[in-house]
Amino acid sequence: MNHFDPARAKGKPHPRLRRGMYLLPSLFTAGNIGIGYFSITQTLDAISRDAQWHLDWAAIAILLAIPFDALDGRIARMTNTTTDFGRELDSLADVITFGIAPSLLAFVWGFHFLPDSMNPQMRMHLMQAGAFVCFLFLLSGASRLARFNISHDAQPRNPGRPDRKYFVGMPIPAAAGLLAATVHFFNAYPVEEWWIAVPWLVLVGLCGFLMVSTWRFWSAKEINFSRRHPFQLLVPLAIVAYVMVRYSNTALFLAALAYMFSGIWARAAYGWSRRRRRRRQDTPDPAKIAAEPGPWRP
Repeated sequence: MNHFDPARAKGKPHPRLRRGMYLLPSLFTAGNIGIGYFSITQTLDAISRDAQWHLDWAAIAILLAIPFDALDGRIARMTNTTTDFGRELDSLADVITFGIAPSLLAFVWGFHFLPDSMNPQMRMHLMQAGAFVCFLFLLSGASRLARFNISHDAQPRNPGRPDRKYFVGMPIPAAAGLLAATVHFFNAYPVEEWWIAVPWLVLVGLCGFLMVSTWRFWSAKEINFSRRHPFQLLVPLAIVAYVMVRYSNTALFLAALAYMFSGIWARAAYGWSRRRRRRRQDTPDPAKIAAEPGPWRP
């Protein structure tokens, strides 16, 4: 029979959890979670009253959370305050803000307000398909985050330039940003036509697929904000900020759409270049054939 020995227990070192956290990056992560929670509440409020107004605020909240998500990681690296706790908290925040919030927004905006006057069977099928695809978006986003957390120096299937850094698969903030920017582009007016709900279904499913794909997407991590830059850079940055705020409906939608298609184009271009190289390897060189000696004839 085993007895507890206090002396032996004292002699064994026990790992202790580090109490506390680095405040500055965690504040940005907490802000990310708060914005995601606000987006969810706005989407739920849209079901009962003022749908357009609440849905627009839900979409804007997701778009505002993207800078918070980008800043917490950069600030942690710049201040050398990166911890395992911070990485895990950031992943959980991303699941809430860029997984649950946009999937709920996508379903409510794109399928919940389909009119009862349309074909009842078609409406039921569209709502069921919409709920399933929005769930797949959430599942793909969570899987994308889990793969990112356990991957070390992961390489995309279509490698790019060696001087640039890439994400493997579309990052979940970009996918969520595209859905939110689309809702904001249409002024959050709820979808009431089946011929709009069907493309929306395809777009949500495509975003989910791109997140779990192994295609490359530019990460912009090679941009160093800690070193000096020419002061003239403030002018184009101010212009970009003004355009994004003043024409947010169109500018944010086009930027999100361009980022998505950049990954699709990079994968297609890589496939075309590989096929061209294979054709060149399989096609015999006429110059070499002419240089080879033919059969001897008297």
